[in-house]
Amino acid sequence: MRTYEVRTYGCQMNVHDSERLTGLLEDAGYAAAPTGEQADVVVFNTCAVRENADNRLYGNLGHLAPVKASHPGMQIAVGGCLAQKDRDTITRKAPWVDVVFGTHNIGSLPALLDRARSQEEAQVEILESLEVFPSTLPTRRESAYAAWVSVSVGCNNTCTFCIVPALRGKEKDRRPGEILAEVEALVAEGVSEITLLGQNVNAYGVEFGDRQAFSKLLRACGEVEGLERIRFTSPHPAEFTDDVIEAMAETPSVMPSLHMPLQSGSDAVLKAMRRSYRQKKFLGIIDRVRAAIPDAAITTDIIVGFPGETDADFEDTLHVVREARFAGAYTFQYSKRPGTPAATMAGEVPPEVVKERYGRLAALVDDVAWSENTAQVGRRLDLLVAEGEGRKDAATHRLSGRAPDNRLVHFSPDLSGLDPATPAPRPGDVVTVEVTRGAPHHLVSDAPVLGVRRTRSGDAWQARVEGPPAPAGVGLGMPTVGAPAPLPPAPACG
Repeated sequence: MRTYEVRTYGCQMNVHDSERLTGLLEDAGYAAAPTGEQADVVVFNTCAVRENADNRLYGNLGHLAPVKASHPGMQIAVGGCLAQKDRDTITRKAPWVDVVFGTHNIGSLPALLDRARSQEEAQVEILESLEVFPSTLPTRRESAYAAWVSVSVGCNNTCTFCIVPALRGKEKDRRPGEILAEVEALVAEGVSEITLLGQNVNAYGVEFGDRQAFSKLLRACGEVEGLERIRFTSPHPAEFTDDVIEAMAETPSVMPSLHMPLQSGSDAVLKAMRRSYRQKKFLGIIDRVRAAIPDAAITTDIIVGFPGETDADFEDTLHVVREARFAGAYTFQYSKRPGTPAATMAGEVPPEVVKERYGRLAALVDDVAWSENTAQVGRRLDLLVAEGEGRKDAATHRLSGRAPDNRLVHFSPDLSGLDPATPAPRPGDVVTVEVTRGAPHHLVSDAPVLGVRRTRSGDAWQARVEGPPAPAGVGLGMPTVGAPAPLPPAPACG
């Protein structure tokens, strides 16, 4: 049986696409390569958001060239946004690549691999529009207790820094009934947390003309019995309306967490970015969310050094960070992407200035987040126990879990205060802990666990672990097992 490995870079949409690629390959008779063994098929699911994405891909492909030469029959496939952009450039730069496929035809991968093998030549197939909504494809989820659910693909925005809409296409929405059917099926399998995914998730409904479709979808998901936690990413401030805030506040299973991309705090820079909101509107959204959901943790994305950004513009961004009190932020130095309007804009900010501003922003973000996290000390939180999210858990003898507001909490597995018969918590179970310390990027509970609730999700995790061994076939370049990571490692399209 031929084996595979999927390596994934980029946002949650790519992570979810890789689960589909894995499902497709297993449906076609492939098996995940055991850890430490060379796979017969290596698939790269690429990102095109940052400038170094190209260098990273071609560097990895270069490392695989001698490996492939020494493994007869090995195949390499490249998909995702960078493949959609570069197309046959990939096979010119790396002629040992066997298959190149785009964002609109991931379902073609098994057939393209077969064709490349039989015809002994590279297959490049890029479609310009979506033919089949990806959620209809087989999926092999990495987590037994948490799952992604796509509500839409593509984006109708025209942000000047973003290449993604050109590669993912115009927004295509799934019908609400299809989404709810998938959610119900996932819950039946033991999933207790879902994350609704879209390039611009709160614009959901634009294709079928319902401006309140997303808030209605949140409420409908909240009625699914057994679904305990609902999250979504990433919204766009321009379309973030009060009906969504009301649905979040009034639906108990919608978690008090919000990732709201700012990108810049300067009105002038936002206009140049073609972001259809300004600082006042953004801060107004934050205020209304906090009024309706006092415990909400709000995170964001920020770009430093966009063309034309002045010292005053940058100070406006720092002002928003102080005012919004973000629980965390993904901060990026502006990266020029060929094919975007921003790539040809005048006013390039000198690299040393960008670096200095970036350092100041990162320090402020950490200070604010640390202050916000320190304020959590003494709170009792119900954590969904996670697997693979605490990289130092083995060394610190702790376990890790996610609070309702999506903060990562490392906790002591000390059950001394509970009934001696209390079983140890499993990934997917829920524990109650008291926060004893806050850090910039996480919380710590070194007090004894206050309660353990066994769940269907924990049962599902245990059944998976005790079932036939299934080596992980999807490499994400980050901790890969457990609940979907809350934020993208590259700027979101929102």
